[in-house]
Amino acid sequence: MNESLLRELVPAVIGVLVRRGADFAAAEDAVQDALVEAVRGWPDDSPRDPKGWLVTVAWRKFLDAVRADASRRRREELVEAEPTPDLGTAVDDTLQLYFLCAHPSLTPASAVALTLRAVGGLTTRQIARAYLVPEATMAQRISRAKRTVSTVRFDQPGDVTTVLRVLYLVFNEGYSGDVDLAAEAIRLTRQLAARTNQEEVAGLLALMLLHHARRPARIGADGRLVPLAEQDRGLWNTRLISEGVDVLQAALARDRLGEFQAQAAIAALHADAQTVEETDWVQIVEWYDELVRLTDSPVARLNRAVAVGEADGPRAGLAALAGLEPSLPRHGAVAAYLHERDGDAVTAARLYAQAARSAPNIPERDHLMRQAARLNAQLRG
Repeated sequence: MNESLLRELVPAVIGVLVRRGADFAAAEDAVQDALVEAVRGWPDDSPRDPKGWLVTVAWRKFLDAVRADASRRRREELVEAEPTPDLGTAVDDTLQLYFLCAHPSLTPASAVALTLRAVGGLTTRQIARAYLVPEATMAQRISRAKRTVSTVRFDQPGDVTTVLRVLYLVFNEGYSGDVDLAAEAIRLTRQLAARTNQEEVAGLLALMLLHHARRPARIGADGRLVPLAEQDRGLWNTRLISEGVDVLQAALARDRLGEFQAQAAIAALHADAQTVEETDWVQIVEWYDELVRLTDSPVARLNRAVAVGEADGPRAGLAALAGLEPSLPRHGAVAAYLHERDGDAVTAARLYAQAARSAPNIPERDHLMRQAARLNAQLRG
C-alpha cells in the first residue's frame, strides 16, 4: 500500500465531499474513517481507482454520521427539558457504546476524545476546547484512536472512570456550549448510577442535577447570558436541587471523596443561598482547596481565585490568579471581574474586551462585550 499516495489523495477527496454538500470538518472526519478502512483492506486488495474508492467510502461514512446525528437529536427531543428520576428506566445501547469506546487499548485521554466524537456528537473543535489543546492536536489524537481501535476486538469495555469523564464533558458542552446535550448526559448518568454503587457516579449525577436546576435562569428573555449573581433564583428548579443534594449527601457519607463530589458540594452551596449575599464563600474556598488537592486542575485553580476574591477581597483573588497562565480559557474574564471589584475600571474594561474576543460561545462573548462597554461608558462620563 502506497501511504504517500493516500496522503496526496486526502485534499482532493475532502474537496469532492465538500462539493457534494458536506461541511469541511465533517468531510475531514469521513475521509479519516475511510483511510482507516484503506489501511485495513488495501494491503490485501488494492482498488484500481484509489481516489474513487476513497470518495465512495468517505461519502458513505459521512451519510452514516449524518444519520447517527439525526437519531441522536431525535433522542434528545424525547427527553424532557427538566429530567426526572424515572428517565433512567429507558433502555438503549448508548451507554454501552460509551463503555466500548473507552477501550483498554486506548489512553484515557484518547478514549474520551474518541467517544465524544463518535458517540457524543461533539465536533473536534468543541473537544479541543474542553481539553485546552489546539484543534489540530485533538484531530490527530482522534485519528490515532480510530486507527488503534480499527484493529482490536471490542470484547473488553473500558472502565467507569473514563466513561464518567466523557459524560462530564458532554454535559459541560450541553450546558454552556452550542449543542444541547445536557439532558442526554443526565439520562445516561442516571442509568450508570442505577448499575453501580460508586461514589463518584453519584457525585457526577448530583453535580449535573444541581447545575441543570439553575439553567432556566441562565439566559434572559432577550437571549442574554445572566451571571449567577444576577440570576432570578425563583426560576431555579427546587425539586432538582433537592434531589441533587440528597444524592450528594449519600455519596459524601461514604467518606471516599472524589473530584465530582467536591464540585457538587460547591454547586450545592450556591444552590443553598437564597440570595447572592448569603453565599458561603469561605466554605466554597475550602471545597475548592479539596478540588485542587484532588485534581491540580488549572480550571479549578481559576475558579478558586474567584471564590477567594469573594471571601477575602479582590486583591486576594488577584494574588491567587497570579500563578495561572493567561492563556487559560476565561482567565481574562476572571481577571477583569477582580480588577473591577478592586476599583481598577480601566484595566477591567480592557480585559473584558480581550476576553470577549476569545469567548467560547456567543452569549458569553456578548456578555463580556457589554461589560466592557458599560465600564468604558462610565469612564467617559
